[in-house]
Amino acid sequence: MEPDVGQGKAGPLSGLVVADFSRVLAGPYLTMLLGDLGADVIKVERPDGGDDARHWGPPWDPEGRSTYFLSVNRNKRSLVLDLGAEAERAVARQLVGRADLVVENFRPGTMERLGLGYEELSRIHPDLIYCSISGFGAGEGRSLPGYDLLVQAVGGLMSVTGPAPDSPTKAGVALVDVLTGLHGAVAVLAAVRERDRSGMGQLVSLNLLSTLLSSLVNQASSVLMAGVVPEPMGNRHPSVAPYELLETMDRPLALAVGNDRQFRALCAALERDQLAEDPRFATNPARVNNRDQLRQELEAVLRRRRAADWVPALSRRGIPCGLVNDVREALALAASYGLDPVVQLPRAGSAPDPAVADPMGLSLTPVTYRRAAPGLGEHSEEIRDWLSSLPG
Repeated sequence: MEPDVGQGKAGPLSGLVVADFSRVLAGPYLTMLLGDLGADVIKVERPDGGDDARHWGPPWDPEGRSTYFLSVNRNKRSLVLDLGAEAERAVARQLVGRADLVVENFRPGTMERLGLGYEELSRIHPDLIYCSISGFGAGEGRSLPGYDLLVQAVGGLMSVTGPAPDSPTKAGVALVDVLTGLHGAVAVLAAVRERDRSGMGQLVSLNLLSTLLSSLVNQASSVLMAGVVPEPMGNRHPSVAPYELLETMDRPLALAVGNDRQFRALCAALERDQLAEDPRFATNPARVNNRDQLRQELEAVLRRRRAADWVPALSRRGIPCGLVNDVREALALAASYGLDPVVQLPRAGSAPDPAVADPMGLSLTPVTYRRAAPGLGEHSEEIRDWLSSLPG
């Protein structure tokens, strides 16, 4: 066996063992980030199909694997355990005994019924860090399933997304799951730091709804501090203008003018300097209050040229703008900037898997890409052998 732990692997979290009982997205995204940073992530999966995301498709890759699953499960090993069987739960407890961190996103109470809850495990392993992710917490909302679409709806995100109040729209990616995974990674690393100081583990709790409410930032503060309930504005910004998509000769142009200086530069580039002196548009609050008239004035000029012609002309003057790219074009744009957005994940005996690169840049201990997403139970035998070889 070649375990990731204790083998001199690069990464600031090298040697940290993660028992990952999570499925689908929020938890797996969290543990993938830890794996990228060098942690040894052991993904525990049920024998009858494993992680639900393995079956979420299309799209499938040429080998019939779910691209959804592949996107968040690199740098992990897969261990199949039937947690309904006492003998298999004993293996799970043995794994936890060797782990620094447990991550789980079952419905509240499930791990406790299996004898794998925090209270029981922490009595045996007081230095254990235990991260529990739920949809709506462990109180009144404990029985609700934490699907991202549901949370976006009830959590207010859909109410501020879309073209109009009668067309609530979800984000084009499971954004709440991703944000929860990110918050979870930060919280776990804080717990690791505390354990370094005190030697004590702790319970890390997150839920999707609270994460979303925190991530609403200015939209939530408008309710709390100004009593203003925001509504969807399409691609516009509630507090900045022009900050939206504007029509050109052939396709939309994203224009993000964040201050009066940029607006004056925009007016000069469009040869409409008088707009910068117009009382309706001279300041950002005035532009916000007169955004419809401003849009008409700007599009009258922008429609004279193609969007791709406007981008360099405006960018040269420091005006934030860009085309509306699809995902393929976005990856190509990042590559053209030298950002190396795609990496190749090694697979034993097979061609490597392409994946989007981890965005975290560390000069001394960079992220590593040691393993492609595992097959179901691919590492069960080696992990069981490793556990049985350890003393105690």
